[in-house]
Amino acid sequence: MEQVASEAKLRYLDFIAREDRIRHHRYVEEMKQYDLMRSGDMSAIRESAQLWDSGLYGHLSNDPLRDAKYRFVTSITLATRFAIEGGMDEEDAYNASDLYIQDVDTCDNVNAVRRIHTDMMTFFTWAMADLHKEPVTSKAVAESMDYIHYHLHERITVPILAKHVHLNPTYLSELFKRETGETISRYVTGKRVEAAQNMLKYSEYGFAEIAQILAYRSQSHFSKVFKKETGYTPGEYRRRFAQTGIWPE
Repeated sequence: MEQVASEAKLRYLDFIAREDRIRHHRYVEEMKQYDLMRSGDMSAIRESAQLWDSGLYGHLSNDPLRDAKYRFVTSITLATRFAIEGGMDEEDAYNASDLYIQDVDTCDNVNAVRRIHTDMMTFFTWAMADLHKEPVTSKAVAESMDYIHYHLHERITVPILAKHVHLNPTYLSELFKRETGETISRYVTGKRVEAAQNMLKYSEYGFAEIAQILAYRSQSHFSKVFKKETGYTPGEYRRRFAQTGIWPE
């Protein structure tokens, strides 16, 4: 029986791709969306849609609809495993996967498959975001966390948060510490460093730009805080963890 993926066939496909100036997506391009999804980062949805539309997938079938369905099954298989690794209940993840694949199986056009793919990535990303939310009981602390999440690019202080949730600053500080185990400033620092790590891994922003985007007083202040929190300077972190090959040459 002839080998399906022989060395000769692989070399021939590589030659054809070079001649036509096409390529598969790079490994890090594919993994980025799932890394973001696992951390509950909503940009995973946009990243996934962009890659789906990029044309950088291999040729899986001469039939466009079957090709899209094969791509979907590949994608949801990875999404399911990343979600489980991120803490999602295994049975819930596999059941969701089964339901989505059953839904895709009934699609009669490529656009319908694409819509279900976006819905699938949205479902898993929101599920992971919910898993990463700290267990809080009060509306004020939950609203404070949401405010922090959406305002990391601005100066955030206890009085600003207290005004936003209509509480006394001292009381909010005590309530936040009691429910999360962290002070507000400690929580803000953690979220800023988390955002900086993603920017260092997945963007080409310079260190001064990241410091400015995340509302640090200066690049040196950003570097000092980042080193204290991670054990690496921003430069060391990027050299060690940056996902190369993401951007087109």
